[in-house]
Amino acid sequence: MTNSNPIDVLVIGAGLAGMGLSLRVARAGLRVTILAKGPLTEGSSLYAQGGIAAVIGERDSFEAHIQDTLTAGAGLCHQEAVDYIVRRGPENVHWLVAQGVEFDRLEDANGMRSFHLTREGGHSHRRVIHARDATGRAVENTLESKVRAHPNVTILENHIAVDLISASKLKLDPPERVLGAYVFDMTYNRVSPISARVTVLATGGVSKSYLYTSNPDTSTGDGVAMAWRVGCRIANMEFVQFHPTCLYHPHAKSLLVSEAVRGEGGRLLLPDGEQFMQQHDPRGELAPRDIVARAIDYEMKRHGYDCVYLDISHKSSSFITEHFPNIYERCLEFGIDMTKQPIPVVPAAHYTCGGVLTDLRGRTDLLDLYTIGESGFTGLHGANRLASNSLLECLVLAESASKDIVKRVTDPTAEVIELPQWDESQVTDPDEQVVVSHNWEELRRSMWDYVGIVRTDKRLQRAQRRITLLQEEIRDFYSNFKINSDLIELRNLVMVSELIVKSALSRKESRGLHYTLDYPYPEKTSHPQDTIVVPNNFVGAHLDPLWATEAKR
Repeated sequence: MTNSNPIDVLVIGAGLAGMGLSLRVARAGLRVTILAKGPLTEGSSLYAQGGIAAVIGERDSFEAHIQDTLTAGAGLCHQEAVDYIVRRGPENVHWLVAQGVEFDRLEDANGMRSFHLTREGGHSHRRVIHARDATGRAVENTLESKVRAHPNVTILENHIAVDLISASKLKLDPPERVLGAYVFDMTYNRVSPISARVTVLATGGVSKSYLYTSNPDTSTGDGVAMAWRVGCRIANMEFVQFHPTCLYHPHAKSLLVSEAVRGEGGRLLLPDGEQFMQQHDPRGELAPRDIVARAIDYEMKRHGYDCVYLDISHKSSSFITEHFPNIYERCLEFGIDMTKQPIPVVPAAHYTCGGVLTDLRGRTDLLDLYTIGESGFTGLHGANRLASNSLLECLVLAESASKDIVKRVTDPTAEVIELPQWDESQVTDPDEQVVVSHNWEELRRSMWDYVGIVRTDKRLQRAQRRITLLQEEIRDFYSNFKINSDLIELRNLVMVSELIVKSALSRKESRGLHYTLDYPYPEKTSHPQDTIVVPNNFVGAHLDPLWATEAKR
């Protein structure tokens, strides 16, 4: 795919948000190209175990879901975003059902079937619809079959975006517009421009910037870094959610143990069998993730433990294997039978609550650039994401953005620009590829050691100094040698790491996922946008606060 054959919509990322949007706009008649860094479904959505939070149960209400989200967000949620997304949850879940996703159901004595809903930390009701403990896989596989079969969709697997191409870079008017992207083909090791009327970032989060993460290797902050480099504002990057319970085992790379295990009665124990969560929060194991992760971190450091334990063996074997078949099988692979023994667990980087600043249609500061899913910041999550609200946001924003894109692309003013070819005339093959792997390791370890669950200004400053040095090395390497996927991802990782540290240093309080020993209490008054970072070269600085007005769009 080159700029000689322009497309309507370029979607960078192939999770629930990316594929959901692609399918919707393709059905509206637009030509779509999806970029996937590996196989089409190999993203964070595939590994989502718990499910999708939505008001489906008879005793539940929008008001309760909204309040639970606001409470978990620790005062920094945007009320209008929470209201908008929560109220559109049920219709979007039913859209997935209509696509063929088979969620778990219950059958009563009269033979009536209803969705089985589970409860997770921070929720006041059972409202998480799921497909056993592999909801993400069920959703991704269903949408994959739909987009592969649609004639308006082109899929480019093993392709990674290098950079967005802005009108400002090409000295065109209006400058605050994105025209497409340079894309690296990992099979043939070449970069080509792809011109598109609209570009959508659906690249997921930044958790790979940490040494230990529950996420796959694709979570390298590509969308956030690319959007920042062309001038988009980035918000609340200090709020990195650490999932409390990932399997602790030397050979388990990133096995998350779903929050639903605690929702169904799992208990957190010290190695001697003592329960400890009630000492940290009256909600115990069902407290929000930030509280549970911090409690585990505290107990591990206080006692010098390598891990704590999650025990659900008091439930029947049939209950466990029926509700958590995949977790059960994966644990067995490592010699752990969760029907008979507790699971060793530790916290790990899991979700990015900040990201590219957008409105509720996914629009960013730049024309024709949308961001949806984990790489975007709508204000839904505030300082801490409520469990299973992530896939909900992906669904709702995919719908709202697709409607806006269809209107935008059918506008006759949405022209396509011929893009210049990638220039490699001044670079050579890398002489020491080991530099990339060493920098990768150093960056992720520094982030884990100094920018983790508990922070201090001194730790953050140490991380900042190391990141600055790494940036210089990576910039030199990027400028002088031919690129590859590892270098592209490392360049993005060091950029998003800098944004996390800058944001963390700017927040002089502890709130939600950001906990610092220097400022252990939350400020009594805090504006929800007080950590938005604006780059010095921001080309859309003349636009209205947050988003351009309807007249300008």
